Parts: sequence; C-alpha cells; structure tokens
Amino acid sequence: MTGSHRPLRDPAVTAVIDKLVAAQQYPADDPRNGLERDPHEYRDYGFSIAPEQGDLIYLLCRGIRATRTVEFATSVGLSTLYAAAAVRDNGGGTVIGAELVPAKVAAARRNLAEAGLADYAEIREGDARVTLRDLGGEIDFALIDGWLGAEPSLAREVIELVAPYLRIGGYVLNDNAEPDFLAWIRDPANGFVSVSLPLHGGTELCVKVAAPYGGVGR
Repeated sequence: MTGSHRPLRDPAVTAVIDKLVAAQQYPADDPRNGLERDPHEYRDYGFSIAPEQGDLIYLLCRGIRATRTVEFATSVGLSTLYAAAAVRDNGGGTVIGAELVPAKVAAARRNLAEAGLADYAEIREGDARVTLRDLGGEIDFALIDGWLGAEPSLAREVIELVAPYLRIGGYVLNDNAEPDFLAWIRDPANGFVSVSLPLHGGTELCVKVAAPYGGVGR
C-alpha cells in the first residue's frame, strides 16, 4: 500500500479500498493495449488506479473544494471511492462516472454502497463518448483513465468532451500517458499546463488556466 499515513482516514472507505487493491490482478495478455479486443471479456478484472494516485485524487479534490467531478473509466469503482469521499468531506457533491461493462457498473455501485458513498456518485453505463457528452454544468476535476488503443485514443476523445465543462483552476489526472492525449493537453491553445509525475509508471497532472472554447468552464 502507500505506507502508514494516508490522507483519507475514513475506516469504512479505506476498508473497501484495501479489499479492492488486494484483489486487483491483470491478465497475462494485457488487453488494455488494443481496442480491437472486447472489454466485456475482461469484466472480472478491475483495471484501476494505484493507491498513491487515489491519495493524490483525494488531496487535489479536497484542496480545490471540489463538489462535481467526472471520471473515465470507473471500472469497479476504486477511483470513485477517493473522489466521492473527497466531495462528501467537502460538504457534498457528485462524482459522474462512465463505465462500458455492466458487470463493472454493478460492482462499482456495490463498492460505493459498502463504503457509505452511494449518494455521492452517479455511474453512467455505456460508451463514455456518449454518456459524458452532457455533464450538466461546471466540474472541478476529471480523471482520464480508460481503455488503451490506436489513435485517436479514447482519452483524447473524452478530454475534448470534458474540457469545456472544467472550471478554471480545475485539474485533470491522466493515468496512461496516451501520446495524442499528451499532445492535446500540452498544446497551449487548449488552455492547460501540465507536468508528468512518477506515479504508476507515468501520471500526467494538468490544470486548466484558460477557456479557449468559451464553454461553461470559463
């Protein structure tokens, strides 16, 4: 795990996190490296963030007083637990999650309920390029961590949907460092600055500093 000191201290939440981390496994063929493979075939594998990334999500969301966040993809809800705990501890809010595989949607909802956080998350089942088109208003934080594949990557397509909703000063955390995502987020014309962090093999932390779209996140 991440050592004895953890920023998220709720025992009900950390017990579920510990259970999910202990159960986490990856198949030998690593299907995340190809969109031609069917994600439904890997419904029993919880492809998720690392605990140190979760700690960062919790701290960032607490620090900016986040009340509305979005994530792609939810998987079994590990990342959702960190974000939902943060918005709860900030006084209330919602995490909007996107997950394609119905079995994982059900698992995420069970895990959130077990942690006492079901009221702070809305998991949308289906293709994130459809389910995240309307976020219903401004958001404070986004996690981009979905299925890998050929360009354009899903990460690139989803960030272009989400970015107009992100407020100035809001953060994006990207787990997989997809080349076309990095090219887009590092282009000053798109309104972000970012840095690569040595977490989980490479994590891009991005902050929105301008709103070139003229969207709701101005």
